[in-house]
Amino acid sequence: MPKLIESPARVETAGIPPKQIDEYVGRVNSRDDHVSVAHMRSPGGWIEPGQRPEFEEITLVLRGALQVEYEGGVMEVRAGQAVVVGRGEWVRYSTPDPAGAEYVAVCLPAFSLDADHRD
Repeated sequence: MPKLIESPARVETAGIPPKQIDEYVGRVNSRDDHVSVAHMRSPGGWIEPGQRPEFEEITLVLRGALQVEYEGGVMEVRAGQAVVVGRGEWVRYSTPDPAGAEYVAVCLPAFSLDADHRD
């Protein structure tokens, strides 16, 4: 039987200034550990610590742009684009644009702080 997710759970954030994370599917809201799906809103000037996660992360930018630093470079991911970060890759996300960004992140397996390995 399909499982209705009636509303997301607001979860704590990393980074300064803080961003808004609404988890629809994942360890917090739906008790799923195989995948997480979260709607993110980051303000202009937001930057989070670098990380080397044990999960694959697929990020679809809905509005604005994300800056993605990785070993060997930096890329900008704009609205309508997506980026896939593989397990074990070092990455740091930020939104240098004053307008901020809105995006959806999918993690396989589900996001967890224990598996994030932040700098």
